[in-house]
Amino acid sequence: MTKLPKRMQKSHAGVEAGKAYGLDEAVKLVKERAIAKFDETIEVSMNLGVDPRHADQMVRGVCNLPNGSGRKVRVGVFAKGPKAEEAKKAGADVVGAEDLFEIVNKGTIDFDRCIATPDMMGLVGRLGKVLGPRNMMPNPKVGTVTMDVTAAVKAAKGGAVEFRVEKAGIVQAGVGKASFSAEQIAQNVRAFVDAVNKAKPAGAKGTYVKKISISSTMGPGVKVDAASTGTA
Repeated sequence: MTKLPKRMQKSHAGVEAGKAYGLDEAVKLVKERAIAKFDETIEVSMNLGVDPRHADQMVRGVCNLPNGSGRKVRVGVFAKGPKAEEAKKAGADVVGAEDLFEIVNKGTIDFDRCIATPDMMGLVGRLGKVLGPRNMMPNPKVGTVTMDVTAAVKAAKGGAVEFRVEKAGIVQAGVGKASFSAEQIAQNVRAFVDAVNKAKPAGAKGTYVKKISISSTMGPGVKVDAASTGTA
């Protein structure tokens, strides 16, 4: 068996493999092991009992984290006229229409979240091959195709995180930073788990949430007892 580097041995010490910890204890273990020189991201991963190859088992949504994500999010908005001005006033980093289309179509994406007004979707839809693989295509189901661009921009800036189930049935997202208090992280985890539970598709059969774990960027994964989140 390959021996773990000393740093990894230290971070894994005290975490019992396979054991499901209560959320508060799991957060404490993760915070204690976030010892990198940068402010590590706290990530939550959920293994769901769905097969996303079937349309009626797709899980997708958005979660407004009560304490924000701790990440600086650059927002791009496709809009014209008054709505473009509204987006700028709301704090959008990049705003445009045909001009922004040409930039993005060439592969230059200077934003992390993409929002569009409904009248722009005919244009934005042509960027599917560019934005789709990055999971950045605006979608009305997650509030990124809307006429209320002010609310959408502020939500994105304030810590709204989108989620979408991957092929293996995994949903994951960053829900804070190691510098957050344990209570803030726990609140964000509960909010995320609740959002994923509410997004349960009609086609899901059997156990929906199979496993929940949290980790920091450089730390070990810690399994969380789903019941302890108060949402499962």
